[in-house]
Amino acid sequence: MVARELAVEQAHIDAVYARLEEATRSAEQVASEGRSLFQTDRSNFVREEDGTGLYERDVFAFQAAKRLAVLDAEHEGLVFGRLDRTDGEVRYIGRIGVRDEDYEPLVIDWRARAAEPFYRATPTNPMDVVRRRVLRCRGNKVIGIEDDLLAADSGDTELVIVGEGALMAALSRARGPQMRDIVATIQGEQDEAIRAPYQGFTIISGGPGTGKTVVALHRAAYLLYSNRRRFENGGVLVVGPSAVFMNYIERVLPSLGEDSVTLRAIGSVPTDVLGFRADRVDSAALHVIKGSTRMLPLLRRLVNEPLIEQSADQAHLRVVVKGEVLTLSAERLARIREDVLRHHKLNHGRGAAEQSVLSALWDLLPEETEIEREEFDDLVTDQAAYRMFLQAWWPSLNAVQVLARLGDARLTKRLAHGILSDEEAERLAASYAESAEWTVADVALLDELAAILGPVIEEQEPDPLLFLAEGANVSEVVTTADRTARQRDVDPTDDAHETFAHVLVDEAQDITPMQWRMLRRRGAQASWTIVGDPAQSSWPDQEESGRVLNDLIGRAPHRNFRMSTNYRSPAEVFELAAKVVRDVAPNADLPRAVRTTEVEPLLLTTTVLDQDPTLVDAVTTLSGQVRGTIGVISPPSRMGQVTRALSQSALADQADRISVVTPLEAKGLEYDAVLVVSPDEIALESPGGVRVLYVALTRPTQRLVTLDITPDGSPGAWQAALV
Repeated sequence: MVARELAVEQAHIDAVYARLEEATRSAEQVASEGRSLFQTDRSNFVREEDGTGLYERDVFAFQAAKRLAVLDAEHEGLVFGRLDRTDGEVRYIGRIGVRDEDYEPLVIDWRARAAEPFYRATPTNPMDVVRRRVLRCRGNKVIGIEDDLLAADSGDTELVIVGEGALMAALSRARGPQMRDIVATIQGEQDEAIRAPYQGFTIISGGPGTGKTVVALHRAAYLLYSNRRRFENGGVLVVGPSAVFMNYIERVLPSLGEDSVTLRAIGSVPTDVLGFRADRVDSAALHVIKGSTRMLPLLRRLVNEPLIEQSADQAHLRVVVKGEVLTLSAERLARIREDVLRHHKLNHGRGAAEQSVLSALWDLLPEETEIEREEFDDLVTDQAAYRMFLQAWWPSLNAVQVLARLGDARLTKRLAHGILSDEEAERLAASYAESAEWTVADVALLDELAAILGPVIEEQEPDPLLFLAEGANVSEVVTTADRTARQRDVDPTDDAHETFAHVLVDEAQDITPMQWRMLRRRGAQASWTIVGDPAQSSWPDQEESGRVLNDLIGRAPHRNFRMSTNYRSPAEVFELAAKVVRDVAPNADLPRAVRTTEVEPLLLTTTVLDQDPTLVDAVTTLSGQVRGTIGVISPPSRMGQVTRALSQSALADQADRISVVTPLEAKGLEYDAVLVVSPDEIALESPGGVRVLYVALTRPTQRLVTLDITPDGSPGAWQAALV
């Protein structure tokens, strides 16, 4: 019976792939025709109609290449579902839509409305579906099927039902180094969030293992499918907590037929403005200081602080015109500066500031002085004293130059008075004095400074005239690109940051208030998808984050979706993790774990980590118990020891399976087995404390082992919550 059903499905799959091969040949032919669409032997000039022909040729080539990219993509399980409806219609569901030569659907794109029953239908609401079938394929071969009977009273007694459920089969598979999509096993509550309207804010919450991340990525693919022009033209930005996480998810969207999405770790978001990214993470105490909105007034004071410290004699401006000594006091200059900055960014305001200074000096000139205003301005601006003053008083500044000044402890303490404590100011200054490498928290501050300062305006030098000797054998080549470039009107004062039509933020509970401001600049007119779980937060002040997020949402339409089922963690593992987090967050949103392995977490202890076989033995045991990946989650202070111990053991040959990560790097990831090293130190070294330990404990899909490091080999303090 099963063999016959597999043969039936294989016949349809063969027809789909045959049609794809035909479509690929057709697209290649279109590309070839496009290349030959416009040929000319003109070498000396381009007529207007020639430009039109070139444009049409490029359009043909672009569209053909785009179609070929879709057809050539390595779609794992191109066709994964089938619906048998009460009216006798059969629908196959897949990653992309495929039609036969009569334009009848062979495969329906999973994002199409006709595919909704595949995800939404239930026995209580079958949506006219009798049987839902999930096809498991390897390449173009069907290797398994799983059925759900949704309308048992349909009257079709010959309908074959195979398998025990596709979801549980998928959950039991070993994990690989990259996230897989769930397009074949999306559940009803997940599908509702995926297909929610794009307008405003869609907030997806839920505990660990509920599939929030992959639901959000499927939502991005759905939005691009259902609102192609808006989101492909405007762009979709996906933001995650770390580079490790972005590498983990990078294949999900291409596997769903979408590659027109920008993926950035939070430390890479402002590369459009800064030109570099940051991966280094601050200590817990520094992270809290740099991430808080308390930095805003400090940064504004820093911008207003002269680059060169001035004495009382240097704080004012004095010029001599026609024998008259004209002096602007420090107070008058401060009022001018304040007024200009009210209407201009610093780097854009120098011209307005200079005009205000000249006007203030003109007002000081006695009325009986015989001089025209234009001549007066020339006499003032020609004076070296004036030019030196203006350069010191209103220089062009860049963000990196400004923030680096906080390495001066004396300056930082003075500017931070009333904002930070002396201890916080000293810690902040030390972080910039001791390291020239920027951190993830720093790039949000640099982005804020770039927004305050505005782009540095380069002085434009006139194009030099080119004189050629008479009779020189030189030809000038003018390209179409040259012509169009000359037609662009670029405003040098425009903000440098990119903007997007949709912004998707994962692990949003970890985004600091300053990082929210950075993200807001990329999506001021965007729709948003925000994914997170407060119980897993590494940011301690949820109230401050809540205020910033509420300001971001404002009065825009918003909707909330809660994922209630933990598909990742075995019940034995999640029960332990839930006890730990409940101790510090009694109201934490804890999902229901639906799987069990009947294997309890193993709690180990040791007195030292170096020269002790416990760590290596534990990982070796796990490698024999699971077929997939193993995560070793270590506090930052122990990373060197852990990495060294594993690299010097026989486990070095399994580097493709074993990953050593910090708790923050583990955000959003999952492994078949996990060893959590020194849980107490993990909580101590993170700004989120025990909440971050909760993250580490909920990463495994099969086995969990913890390793306490205590002087006497006793259980760690964190285990008190398990009693």
